[in-house]
Amino acid sequence: MTSPKPSSAIQAVVNELMAELCEKSGCEKFGLSREAFAVTLREVGAKQTAEDAPEKELRTFFLSLRVEELALARACAAGSNAAWEVFLTRFREKLYQAALRIAREDSAARDLADTLYADLYGMSTREGERRSKLASYTGRGSLEGWLRTVLAQEYVNRYRRTKRLVSLDEESEEGAQFAAPDPAPQTAADPRLAEATDEALALLSGEDRTVLAAYYLDGRTLAEIARMLGVHESTISRKLDKLAKGLRKQILAGLTQRGMSRRQGEEALEVDVRDLDLDLRRSLMQDSAGAAFSTKTKQARVREGPG
Repeated sequence: MTSPKPSSAIQAVVNELMAELCEKSGCEKFGLSREAFAVTLREVGAKQTAEDAPEKELRTFFLSLRVEELALARACAAGSNAAWEVFLTRFREKLYQAALRIAREDSAARDLADTLYADLYGMSTREGERRSKLASYTGRGSLEGWLRTVLAQEYVNRYRRTKRLVSLDEESEEGAQFAAPDPAPQTAADPRLAEATDEALALLSGEDRTVLAAYYLDGRTLAEIARMLGVHESTISRKLDKLAKGLRKQILAGLTQRGMSRRQGEEALEVDVRDLDLDLRRSLMQDSAGAAFSTKTKQARVREGPG
């Protein structure tokens, strides 16, 4: 997907703040030139700010970025050995401990962390260019928190792949019952609801999408999600409740922008999400590292919080 083009305001603010941001980031010690870091800042600004954002708001945005960690991540993505050595010194043990909290077994934790290292370093290539997940870090939150989210996503992906590889005989032996396929919806949902839902999900952070996908689509418990992200179970419960309420508000706003009255919007939200012409896995995992979900969605109702 082509990155959005930076506005003239973004370019002007980056030029104005470049000396300060370069000094603060220490980009050159990681092997990242000022010019390359300026390109990164403009790219992040174009993706993370409104197209018509005023210069005052843009200055606040760029000064709030964790530019040192952003420079480190992008230098690693570009293949700088100096940056990679710094990265491993800072995060190797933290990543292993996070993986251990998720996998709860030493060899599985090391395997999970090692797989992530390969993706972060950029072992795979596309059209002759190395592809590193670190290139998607934007500096909005801490790099450590972003890494925990990526690790959790990889674990969920593995869980889903493992479930798909279990044979029918094995599931039968475990007492699994195979339900008949759901009948086709009796009535077609308003396409405006699919558009508004897709739009609202696209505004979520990568961590929020991971939490929603794990809870609503994969049936993970609050305790399992909390362990994956290294937080308390009550934190996930509150997050899910807040996300459900926030999404409902966003979707209603999107529906009114598309010509519905509030009453019509409320009625539209009574539709089961499975009836929408919308790939929830794609929407929940778009633009986030480790996006490998591709199976049919389970029942998930945006209007409901965690039960």
